[in-house]
Amino acid sequence: MAGIADVARLAGVSKSTASRALTGSGYVSERTRDRVAEAAATLGYVPSTSAVSLATGRTQTVGVVMPYVNRWFFAEVLEGIQHALLERGLDLALYDAKPGTAGRRRIFEHFLARKRFDGLIAVGLEPEDEELERMLALERPVVSVVAATSATSVVSIDDGHAARRATEHLIDLGHRDIVFLGGGSTAHWAHVDRRRMSGYIETMTDAALADHVRHVPSDVTCPGGYAAAVDLLGDARRRPSAIVGVCDEVAIGAIIAARRLGIRVPSELSVVGIDDHEYAEMFSLTTLRQVPREQGTAAVALLERHLSDPTLPPTEVRLKPTLVMRTSTAHPDSLESAMAVDMRATPRSGA
Repeated sequence: MAGIADVARLAGVSKSTASRALTGSGYVSERTRDRVAEAAATLGYVPSTSAVSLATGRTQTVGVVMPYVNRWFFAEVLEGIQHALLERGLDLALYDAKPGTAGRRRIFEHFLARKRFDGLIAVGLEPEDEELERMLALERPVVSVVAATSATSVVSIDDGHAARRATEHLIDLGHRDIVFLGGGSTAHWAHVDRRRMSGYIETMTDAALADHVRHVPSDVTCPGGYAAAVDLLGDARRRPSAIVGVCDEVAIGAIIAARRLGIRVPSELSVVGIDDHEYAEMFSLTTLRQVPREQGTAAVALLERHLSDPTLPPTEVRLKPTLVMRTSTAHPDSLESAMAVDMRATPRSGA
C-alpha cells in the first residue's frame, strides 16, 4: 500500500509538502497541489483520518444523535445526512439515544464528552435541559433537525403551516366536525405534535369552528392511531366526518380502523395526514409532504457553515411542506350522492 513518502517521491516534492497539499493544512502552490493530487491518484493513496486530524485539528467526523434509527422519519433523515457527508469525504459517528434508557445517559455523560467529532447533528431529540447543556458544553457546532430550542441552529418543516393546510383542505371540502388525532398521549408531548395541534386549532378558530375543535390523544404510531380511532369511530354519536392525523402513521391507523368498522373512506370519513410516509401512497392518503432526506442534507450544509465560520449565530432553516392530493378525502355529502346514484341505477322490484 502506497504511503505519503511514495506520493512525495512520485510528485518530486518533500513529504511535508505532499502532506500539506493533501490535507490543506498550509500553503502550497496550485501547480504543486495538482501534481501531488495526481501522484496520489496514480498510486491510490488516501490520507488516513488520523493523519488529516493531526494536520488540520479536525477529526473529519460528524456525530449524529437520534432517539430511533428504525423509524421511517429518522431513517430517511439519516440517509440524507450520510449521503451529504460521503459527498464531502466525511465520516459519521451514530449514537442511538433511545428515550429513558441507560444507553442514552451513557451517550450524554461519557461518549459525547470524548469529542470524537467536529460537529454534532441532533435529530428529533427533545433533549432535557441537562442534555442540551451537555451538548452545548462540548464547544462543537450543533445543528438540530426538528427541535424546540433557539440555542442551536435548526432545520425543520413549518409544522404549524402543515396542519393549517391539512385543516383548510377539509374545511374547503365542506367538513365542519374535524378531529385532530394523535399526540399528547403522555406527559412528554413532542413540540412537533404541539405545533401541529396549534395549527389545527388556529385554522378551526379562524373558520368560526372553535366549538368543533376536538383532540383525541394517541401514540404517534400506526397502532396508536388505530386504537384511538377504533374508540372514536366506534361511537356513531360522536363520530366526526373528517380527521387530521398528527402524522401519516396515525392517519393510516385511522384508515385501517375505519375499514374494520365498515366505515368507508372517503365517502363516510375523510382522513388527511402529514409527512408523506413511504406507506402513504399504498393507502392513497392525502397528506402534506415533507422530505426528511432533504432535512438531513440541509443539516449537513448548515453544520458545514458553522465549521467554516465559528462566529455564525444560531440559524433556522424552515422547509415548506406541500399538499399531495390522493383519494382519502372528499366532500362530506359524497355518501348521499353515491346513495342517490345507486338508487337510480337499481331496478325497482317487479319492473
